[in-house]
Amino acid sequence: MSTYKEKLSILSEMISFARVNNEIKKSEYDFLLGVANQLEIDQKTFDSLFHRKVEKMTLKLESDRILQFHRIVLLMNVDREQSEQEIERLHNIGLRLGLPPAAIDQVLKVMYNYPDMVVPPKVLINIFKAYYN
Repeated sequence: MSTYKEKLSILSEMISFARVNNEIKKSEYDFLLGVANQLEIDQKTFDSLFHRKVEKMTLKLESDRILQFHRIVLLMNVDREQSEQEIERLHNIGLRLGLPPAAIDQVLKVMYNYPDMVVPPKVLINIFKAYYN
């Protein structure tokens, strides 16, 4: 499991992503709050992340990096809208996480095949497995 600092970094990165369009919609806030709850971060601390900088941490485990990428894909699609700016930013986040560019592109392509563009975790894992073999 991630450390407390890693959890804050995860949430901070997601909040930054949600701000790409200069506003955070209620559906995005609710999704982010749900992630905070999963990470066992209280709401007061979570809300403070909207107003302060947090040290960026590099997730060590590949599985954690893939999970973070998946969270951001879900966040992007929670409002059922994707802008070119969001897709480009998501692609760059995937690269920064050290994920294979072809796998990132494939995830961004197949998401349109699923209801609400929610790529099932098993499908996502299989995409990344194919590029690591």
